[in-house]
Amino acid sequence: MTELDGVFRREWGPAVAALARWSGDLTVAEDAVQEAFADALRSWPRDGVPANAGGWILSAARNRALDRLRRESDRPGKELAAVVDDISARTARADPQPVHDDELRMMFTCAHPALDSAAQLALTLRLISGLTVAEIARALLQSEAAVGQRITRAKNKIRHANIPLRVPPAELLPERTPHVLACIYSVFTEGYWSTAGPSAIRDELCDEGVRLAEEMCAQMPDLPDADALAALVLLHDSRRHTRVDAEGALVPLDEQDRSRWNRSRINRGLNRLRRAAGATGPYLPQAVIAAVHATAPSWEETDWVTICTAYDRLIALTGSPVARANRALAVGFRDGFDVGLAALDEVADDPRLARSNAIAPIRADLLRRSGRRDEARDWYRRAAEGAGSVPARAFLHRRSVECEP
Repeated sequence: MTELDGVFRREWGPAVAALARWSGDLTVAEDAVQEAFADALRSWPRDGVPANAGGWILSAARNRALDRLRRESDRPGKELAAVVDDISARTARADPQPVHDDELRMMFTCAHPALDSAAQLALTLRLISGLTVAEIARALLQSEAAVGQRITRAKNKIRHANIPLRVPPAELLPERTPHVLACIYSVFTEGYWSTAGPSAIRDELCDEGVRLAEEMCAQMPDLPDADALAALVLLHDSRRHTRVDAEGALVPLDEQDRSRWNRSRINRGLNRLRRAAGATGPYLPQAVIAAVHATAPSWEETDWVTICTAYDRLIALTGSPVARANRALAVGFRDGFDVGLAALDEVADDPRLARSNAIAPIRADLLRRSGRRDEARDWYRRAAEGAGSVPARAFLHRRSVECEP
């Protein structure tokens, strides 16, 4: 049912984070929330969706977690009750830590240095965003088997090593912050450009990414990289509702109605960008690129020189082959499309792009714009075959048809 799907996407992360903090066990929390949604699937079609659907899910999940504790405990009833009361009392006490948002808490918890960075990111995207293993694999350009194993190993390590599910002391937060920023950006990116499914955009993930980015700025007001991330997601998000038409079909940037872009989001993003001076991570150059697009009066007046310079900075920071591929497109607009194609050739064989569909649509677009329509048609078809979402496939197929002689 559509309502349940919407509730799942909105409430999964908050419910798992709250249950994990309450129970101290990731597996108990995740299983309990899954069972609560199964209960909802059985009862809501009959009884209707509750007014406070999130509260219903959380309450049902907590009851499921209590049932599991009772089943798995060999303690007498009074002793188990005392344990449960102790859990409730501990989570009800004032928390001296500087992070008060449950989902941010979970992100900092999953960033424990005992877990490798890939496991941290995969585990957080699963627990906080409710992304499936397949969606995480596409986002991380990894196989589903590898991602599934990594998540399982991470949860087992947390359990067997008794890693506490709590936010570290304030002095240890900086070392975990890059992981949290990366997770927030991954949440937003999956919403803004869905890797699979019937929709190109998942609004609830975009909203959550924006909220978490701005919450990070509030929690850490002197962190320029948090401001850079907030600027990036706000500037991208300003165009969200013009990226698809009334039928859900993708609308490319050069064809979007700029008068419908969200000026409030743009202004907030530009304010964050000004505060981000001194940021050293990958979000500042990406935010600069987004700001150039957001402030260009028209597509024809886009400042491709500044965009290419920002890509150069991003590549120097990350060495990302995806950034190099996107830079090739920008080079095409700056220096000519044949030059852009030559730049794309320099990165096309990078093995890190083996699971990515980044090269084909960029090559197709450069070929089309250079007038080589027969070649463009073939590359658009190849790009459509590798596209994840239905609207992306439809858009690329439409472009291939436009290139027919």
